[in-house]
Amino acid sequence: MEKQKISLVIPMYDEEEVARQCYERVKKCLVSITDYEHEIIFINDGSKDDTFTILSEIAKNDPTVKVISFSRNFGHQASVVAGLQHISGEAIVILDADLQDPPELIPEMLSLWEQGYQVIYGKRKARKGESRFKLLTAKMFYETLTRLSDVDIPKDTGDFRLVDRKVVDAISEMPEHNKFLRGLFSWVGYKQIPFEYERQERLAGKTKYPLKKMIKLASDGIISFSRKPLKLVGLLGIVSVGISFLILVYALISYFFKLNELSSGWTSLMVAITFFAGTQLISLWVISEYIGRIYDEAKQRPEYIIEKTINLDQDK
Repeated sequence: MEKQKISLVIPMYDEEEVARQCYERVKKCLVSITDYEHEIIFINDGSKDDTFTILSEIAKNDPTVKVISFSRNFGHQASVVAGLQHISGEAIVILDADLQDPPELIPEMLSLWEQGYQVIYGKRKARKGESRFKLLTAKMFYETLTRLSDVDIPKDTGDFRLVDRKVVDAISEMPEHNKFLRGLFSWVGYKQIPFEYERQERLAGKTKYPLKKMIKLASDGIISFSRKPLKLVGLLGIVSVGISFLILVYALISYFFKLNELSSGWTSLMVAITFFAGTQLISLWVISEYIGRIYDEAKQRPEYIIEKTINLDQDK
């Protein structure tokens, strides 16, 4: 009987310090799972260091290792999408190269998959080696996403998960750009279960998700899975009209009953003007974000461009 295959998808961007260690730990783990064949797909996301050179050396000595190299940096989510679109296994694991999510947990996750679960997502019960600022921004990220998203996206989860081929095929067929994969895995449904674990410290190097990218990721998640910001724009409009009506009533009462000279209302006038101007600008910003996504989709540009591949069916 032919063995089933496990596919590992590992995006890398400037990870020369951890590339070899990542391969060695992942390979050791996969070799120990004797009932399954395996493949490891590394995606070089336009690294500027020696990441691609190291991956090339690894792939030449191990045919189970496949390398996809982008023409430039297209981002973490695009890298994962590329990997998912080139897998051949029945069980797929998404793993970051920094090894904060231990590959040694894969056998336990695989056991849940064998029980019939189709999405086993890693849920962090502890995050070692991260600053208070990082923990605070991560908490704010998940709280904001939970409150504004129309889809129930589990808290304290990342991209680390094991998913069934059926789920991957469903997501790969979605033509949208700026994919927020955590949300899509929740949106497609199927039988899901959390897998709690302690996230480790980064093996080496620096995080590739600073505050700027966290904000971009949160924006992708909210805009892709919620229309609540547009509804908030409408609410701001109603509040603005209400306040302007109150100011009108105040002005009329002041005029007829001579409670206050209108000429002395400079402060209230400026507050009203700046409030309405700010409301309009915020509304335009929110709407422009949605229009910008429509513009991106209309251009129909590819999510990524592959420059080179190693050990794929058609190497470039």
